[in-house]
Amino acid sequence: MPLTLRGLDPSGLERSCGELIRAGAGAPGLERVAVRLAGRAFSPHRHDTYAIGITTAGVQTFRYRGARRICLRGQLHVLHPDELHDGGPATPAGFAYRILYVEPALIGEALGGAPLPFVAEPVHDLTPATRAVAELLAGIDDPLDDLARADAAAAVAGALRHLAGGGEPGGAFDGAAMGRVREHLVACAREPVRAEALERISGLDRYTLARQFRLAYGTSPDRYRTMRRLDLARAAITAGTPLAAAAAEAGFADQSHMTRQFRRAFGMTPGMWAALTRREPAAARRRP
Repeated sequence: MPLTLRGLDPSGLERSCGELIRAGAGAPGLERVAVRLAGRAFSPHRHDTYAIGITTAGVQTFRYRGARRICLRGQLHVLHPDELHDGGPATPAGFAYRILYVEPALIGEALGGAPLPFVAEPVHDLTPATRAVAELLAGIDDPLDDLARADAAAAVAGALRHLAGGGEPGGAFDGAAMGRVREHLVACAREPVRAEALERISGLDRYTLARQFRLAYGTSPDRYRTMRRLDLARAAITAGTPLAAAAAEAGFADQSHMTRQFRRAFGMTPGMWAALTRREPAAARRRP
């Protein structure tokens, strides 16, 4: 592909032995990850964030919204929150990519509380409107302070709105109420949360609340709570906590419950995640 990313050296991934998942520098609401896969593929799963990635080596393929897609080196792919997809190499050579996960709440803030943009076509060539997003992925290890985080959110929101054709039509919903619900779900992620409690917090009936929450954050309140539990579990697993203990600490019923939710969200089991993430430090030490 003739398109390249300024400052990105895909050979940095190619020098690593085998497969890996490596986290870059992030900030609240923003997560950046570099991935290299050969024979392995992700099973169908969903994120509750926007997932915006760029293929840095090889060719990747994924099924999304009823069709098989191809994303070549240098192309961008954009997945809307809560949309089922898989992913893997399109050729035996494998592939590598860098991806940015952005919480819908951050996009909503950057858009002044407007409904989330929906990008119907998931694969795009780089354009001036998306160049800033590509640069965020090129500088995956650059720290993101408060100002950089605000700039990143504005760049991503602007790119999404452009790719969506100017943004979604406005809808009447109570953004402040949805913010209170989200804060409660984050604070009480480990605990059971009843619909009545969210009705009291929002001042809305549970059905209106469910519709407006999806408009604001791209997923349901229940799934949002599950994903916050998975955040807690994933951090614990990466730090070396045994799987059963990580499940209990995050509020899951048991390890099997966590495993089912983990696979649905990330396309692999917690054990696979632990093996891949704990491999990275040794690979990093071998880099010249």
